[in-house]
Amino acid sequence: MHWADFTAEKLRKERGEKQVACSGITPSGEFHLGHIREILSAEMIHRSCLDAGLDSRYIFIVDSMDPLRRVYPFLSDEYEQYIGCPLAFIPAPDSDGNPDPNAGSYAEHFLEPFLEALAEIGVFPEVIMNHETYAGGQFTDKVDSAIEQADESREIIESISGRELDDDWFPYKPLGSDGSMDGVTVTGYEKPYVHWKDRHGESGSADTRKAEGKLPWRIDWAARWGIHGVTCEPAGKDHGAAGGSFDTGLPICRLLGSEPPAKMVYEWIQVKGAGPMSSSSGNTVGPIETLSLVPPEILRYLIAGSKMNRHIDFNTGPALFQMADEYERLVADPPNPEAEDLTKRQRVAAITQSGAMRLSQIERGADPVDSLAGVSFRHLAMLAQIKTSDDDVWNSLRSSGHLTGEPKQALQQRLARMRNWIGSIHFPEDARIHIHSQIDENVRGELSQEQSTFLQKLAGELSNTEWSDEAIGSTIRTIAPGCGIGGREAYVALYWVMLGRNYGPKASAILFEIGREAAIELLTS
Repeated sequence: MHWADFTAEKLRKERGEKQVACSGITPSGEFHLGHIREILSAEMIHRSCLDAGLDSRYIFIVDSMDPLRRVYPFLSDEYEQYIGCPLAFIPAPDSDGNPDPNAGSYAEHFLEPFLEALAEIGVFPEVIMNHETYAGGQFTDKVDSAIEQADESREIIESISGRELDDDWFPYKPLGSDGSMDGVTVTGYEKPYVHWKDRHGESGSADTRKAEGKLPWRIDWAARWGIHGVTCEPAGKDHGAAGGSFDTGLPICRLLGSEPPAKMVYEWIQVKGAGPMSSSSGNTVGPIETLSLVPPEILRYLIAGSKMNRHIDFNTGPALFQMADEYERLVADPPNPEAEDLTKRQRVAAITQSGAMRLSQIERGADPVDSLAGVSFRHLAMLAQIKTSDDDVWNSLRSSGHLTGEPKQALQQRLARMRNWIGSIHFPEDARIHIHSQIDENVRGELSQEQSTFLQKLAGELSNTEWSDEAIGSTIRTIAPGCGIGGREAYVALYWVMLGRNYGPKASAILFEIGREAAIELLTS
């Protein structure tokens, strides 16, 4: 079974017919593609639960009660005053990084574009702002339980994590007189009030029925599993490592009177050759940036086609060609798990691929054929560089038989993203093409006498060749042996004269695109 379908069946056996898949995020700054894996993993499990007939919800918890931990590089020094304050209660930054009291909250500022990006890949979660859950009093009983069992909570955290908590540690962090949690000491508790004294010498009380404080992270996570009835929440390997917040969350959730979800850990997405994505290190590719380059169904396929315990090497260079072409091949020729001549390994692969294709669609239940562009990524990349206008690309595709009538929306969007990709720093240099109008002297030195003879004969034959990619390719293969060279040497010669290097996209396709007259003129120059 596909990993999401397997998880859905496991959840049915362990937790029954009602399921709540969950993921979450702290809106402290720009999000990166690594966050997408957690979100899509949870959303795909939710889809598989629905496909299996389960009553499933997918919730997305925004850690809006989390404090601003430091002044990030994109913020002005004015944010120093807000360190320790919940992200929901501080102003969003303006274009210069200064606090703008008219721009809404800091949390909403970074969350909204991320939710728009999620909608592009077909993810429409039930968004829960954590500060609103606190403000609505839903945490009150969990806070009381955690405080009443503070010694047990401390013992769980210290024994499992292997680190000692401060002597004044308390399982609730109230806001002080300046709205910050930093430097606030708890002086007493009388349900529902936590009494405190802050770094300014001010005293006060926090009402646990309101958003006047929060549980520490490890207890907060465990508490909301129970509050929202979460049965499944994939976690990154940092949280899922031995002694991490997932391991402490399991017994704390039970201590607070609820059943936690089973532990489920996913590997990170890595930038090819640069290691795991990290906002703090700057090693990121943003989801919004990614969606301007990569078709959304192929981004979903990146996650759906990889087991959760395998890390993903992501790059927007040559590997993107391979992934996109693999997706197109699977859609055009879908695997048949019921075929009689399959080995066990082939049948497993076919089932997994079928599941990945189903879960890669933007709309649940959509036919993958609707997402087909009808032309390979590589061919479209070549056309987008040779043809400056979209109409010229469509005309070329009609001439080559890739398109009849008007281009469908999937193809139009594919071309728009392709042009963005070509114009970005991410497009692989070895895929960039600049077609020469004549052979220069440096190229002549790269050609053998046999290759030069081949080019002259090819120019003559092209005058009478049917002008199609297939016919041109056939002519190349027919002429080469008679000139004393093999097929590889023939194509290398063509790449030298057309592109000034010894490799490139399909040579017959390039000749077709530049046209008979220009091709003959180039080869005879």
